[in-house]
Amino acid sequence: MIHHTGWGYFPIAFIARLPFAMMVVGVLTLVTSASGSVALGGLASAAVGIGVVIAGPVIGDAVDHHGQRTVLVPVGLINGVLLALFPLVVLSGMPDAMVLIVAGLIGVTAPQAAAMSRSRVIAIIRDRLHPDTRGRTFTRAMSYESAADETAFVIGPFLVGIFASFIAPWAPIAIAAALSFVFVTAFALHPTGVLATSSESETARRAPFSAVLSPRVLVLVGGTFAVGLFFGSTLTSLTAFMESRGAGADAGLLYGLMGIGSAALALAVAVLPARFALRWRWLVFATVMAVSASAYAATDAVSGLVVTLLVMGLGVGPALVTIFSLAGERSPAGRSATTMTLLASSLTLAQALSSALAGSIAETVSIPLALALPALAALLVLVFGVLNVAVERHDARVHYSVTYASIVAPAGSGS
Repeated sequence: MIHHTGWGYFPIAFIARLPFAMMVVGVLTLVTSASGSVALGGLASAAVGIGVVIAGPVIGDAVDHHGQRTVLVPVGLINGVLLALFPLVVLSGMPDAMVLIVAGLIGVTAPQAAAMSRSRVIAIIRDRLHPDTRGRTFTRAMSYESAADETAFVIGPFLVGIFASFIAPWAPIAIAAALSFVFVTAFALHPTGVLATSSESETARRAPFSAVLSPRVLVLVGGTFAVGLFFGSTLTSLTAFMESRGAGADAGLLYGLMGIGSAALALAVAVLPARFALRWRWLVFATVMAVSASAYAATDAVSGLVVTLLVMGLGVGPALVTIFSLAGERSPAGRSATTMTLLASSLTLAQALSSALAGSIAETVSIPLALALPALAALLVLVFGVLNVAVERHDARVHYSVTYASIVAPAGSGS
């Protein structure tokens, strides 16, 4: 892979993820700090997610048709401008509606470097690697990509907490704007963008958009949506919990603890035996999420939150690796960017919506109830894992029936 990408690609692609990873947390932190309302902060982060889900599949489809450079350069630059303007909008006392509109536009222009990186990696493996090495390289590459996502999700909130605590609540968004200007543009212009385009832009090979909406892909979208619910409800309930103790800016630091085990286990997935099938990994790691999230809901001390967040990470990272690995295998021909952005958009939308819901519940009902939401989200991840097993078994039965019919068809029947 490095032979085809060059040594500089992976660091650039990783840093290009950070603005996206910092958006929801940074918006939540800034708006909550400026307004004193967790509910408004949750709504603003929800607006980011709604913008992402509206534009994400459109951006992915445009990339599949026109290439990453053509789409990502203007999108990244516009996103950087909006991020730079957002602190001015929030701190100048503009109406809440204007704050939500600009937050939504930030989501609409989110460049989603993670999904585009996966698309490039998939294209390079499919078209440029020897068939004997594709399987092993694909598994390791997807593990790395998911681990990079998890690490970005760790570093993103961590940076938000650090900059908000030691500089000002507006600093994380301003720094995200600078990263978007520099590194998203560098990622967009990297030569691998041409490699991916040349291998997947041919109309004759591209599957119709309807192929992305098949049950075998939609169940993965549901899985990432549930993971997004888990992320958002955990972050916002944790923010509300710490805000009630006068330390709301520290929530990003604690949230980052969940990603330590998450990133480590995401990388470790690459060495799991092949007989431990992806469908069973999904169920096992979702169970770890559900059990640890139940313990998270039951704790009322910061020390207990630290322990449960660390354990929660051991489940969510490998679960996300598993879902994206399945997505890489199931992406229709020429639709990898569309598929990956659809999954990434559903994750971000769910993260933002659950942030809004958890913020509202924490403010109007109770913080303990908000702390219970991650357990419900983890249970939904498990439910989609069960549905995935059902989808795989249905596909296997259909494949067997078609194969059997072709074998037993009478000679000369034209079958």
